[in-house]
Amino acid sequence: MSRARFAPAALSAPALLTLGTVLLIPLISVALLSFRGFDYDKGILPIWSLANYAELAGDALFYEVMERTFRLATIVTALCILIGVPEAIIIHRMAPRWRGLMLLVVVGPLLVSVVVRTFGWMVLLGTNGLLNQAMLAIGIPGAPFRLMYTELAIVLGLVHVMVPLVVLAVWASLGRLDPALARAAESLGAGRVAVLRRVVLPNIMPGIMAGALMVFCLSASAFATPQMLGGRRLKVASSMTYTEFLNTLNWPLGAAVATLLLLAILATTLLWTSLVERRALRRLGVG
Repeated sequence: MSRARFAPAALSAPALLTLGTVLLIPLISVALLSFRGFDYDKGILPIWSLANYAELAGDALFYEVMERTFRLATIVTALCILIGVPEAIIIHRMAPRWRGLMLLVVVGPLLVSVVVRTFGWMVLLGTNGLLNQAMLAIGIPGAPFRLMYTELAIVLGLVHVMVPLVVLAVWASLGRLDPALARAAESLGAGRVAVLRRVVLPNIMPGIMAGALMVFCLSASAFATPQMLGGRRLKVASSMTYTEFLNTLNWPLGAAVATLLLLAILATTLLWTSLVERRALRRLGVG
């Protein structure tokens, strides 16, 4: 009996040990580093204090960067939902011979490096890029426009990267949806819009919310796309961390920025998860 009681822990121990080694130890090390002192002449000091967090608390640039980070992540999440949910529903309703091909087209960008895809957007959005050249050719007043190194460029790049995640999450929910529910609603006189609003969307909402959470967290912590499309002027939290680590060499301050970003993302995840659980309990009539 005792062996059976400890069997789950023994079986999960290798995975927990691996997870702790490759994930938790580096995160804890960064968090501890954020409490170290720093001097530009002596480097990292062997003292412990809250000086780095106090410096960030009084830094207006830090608040601006964090506000921009989460504002852009929210915009990207909303756009990905608006694009990805209809896309997943349309693909799900396609004939089987086209469904697999279209799903491959949607997921295909995930097989290409984020840096390569971002370089593609740089070619499109540059002053002499394809988009500006097209607007010049059709005679749009004011062209060429400054599209690179703007928040619009960052949003476009992140949406292109993140939309497949929403499509896959919603696709999984649609696969679990019983087709008989829609047919039953139609037999009772419901139109297509009513079926979509009152049958399909409530049942795939867990997939939508899971996809939204993934997109938000990854957008808030993205580095390559905001750095390449936003430049040095439009900093986000990840690029601010990069600057402190590799430009000013103030590792403790960079670690403090990274720790606060991680805590903010974790808080958002916990809040979002609690909302999802609360909604699920209401649907089940519990609580």
